[in-house]
Amino acid sequence: MQIRVLGAAAGGGFPQWNCACDTCRLAWGGAVAPQTQASLAVSADGEAWFLLNASPDLRAQILANPPLQPRGAGRHSPLAGAVLTNGDVDAIAGLLTLRESQPLALYATPRVLDVLAANSIFNVLNPHFVARRALAVGRAVDLADHDGTPSGLSVEAFSVPGKVALYLEDAAIEQRLAQRSEDTIGLAVTGPGGRRFYYIPGCAALDDELRGRLRGAALVFFDGTLWRDDEMVLAGLGTKTGRRMGHLSVSGAAGSIEAFRDLGVARKVFIHINNTNPLLCAGSPERRAAEAAGWDVATDGLAIQL
Repeated sequence: MQIRVLGAAAGGGFPQWNCACDTCRLAWGGAVAPQTQASLAVSADGEAWFLLNASPDLRAQILANPPLQPRGAGRHSPLAGAVLTNGDVDAIAGLLTLRESQPLALYATPRVLDVLAANSIFNVLNPHFVARRALAVGRAVDLADHDGTPSGLSVEAFSVPGKVALYLEDAAIEQRLAQRSEDTIGLAVTGPGGRRFYYIPGCAALDDELRGRLRGAALVFFDGTLWRDDEMVLAGLGTKTGRRMGHLSVSGAAGSIEAFRDLGVARKVFIHINNTNPLLCAGSPERRAAEAAGWDVATDGLAIQL
């Protein structure tokens, strides 16, 4: 099974277009590498690929990754479809790039499919070419292209503590933080030979249920949005904590590094990293601390074979 990190950064990318925080200044100045918004591509055979989320940077990501580019003459794409983990803008906006009458399969929970159906702009995904297929939480599904040809991959969606997309929040959101629903899911992706990895780009807590699922995993991509819960507040860029945004912080006694410490995961990779997070900066104390704890930090173009 082949896995490519198309984008490693959280919503807005790195550097964010309107930000000159400490980390973004390093990227604007060329001292650290820019990163596009979080997405993976996965393939069982290197021929047909499925996106895990469709970021707003999708066109640039295709340009940067030759395996995703057209082959032969005329219209063609190695992209067979996409699987969505939530309805956030940074997970769905790239779908609009895929509007060019290309046969595709789109998988998401009924909740997220309803969100897409309620917004008429997504009607540019002509239903004659784009098959929308519901993912039932807790049930493995064999991924197939628009015409039903098997990809050699299966995916199981499972709910994780999280929240609704920002644009769907209402006055009662504070009472529903870190709850499980179809709004935020993780994916268990299984390929040839039963090899499996997990993709969880958004997660508000690592509870016992999730810890049990991930114990002993070969590979986990996990939410690395903020280094510390009050990061945005300290940077003077907002008033929301990581918890309020639906993300578990990386550091601290209640952070993900500590929560994963005894799970026996063979390879752990932080992804969906906010532009304020010093994990984005190779050589930073925070990056060294994460690496010393056995974590990798995703970067655009990272290729993994499992």
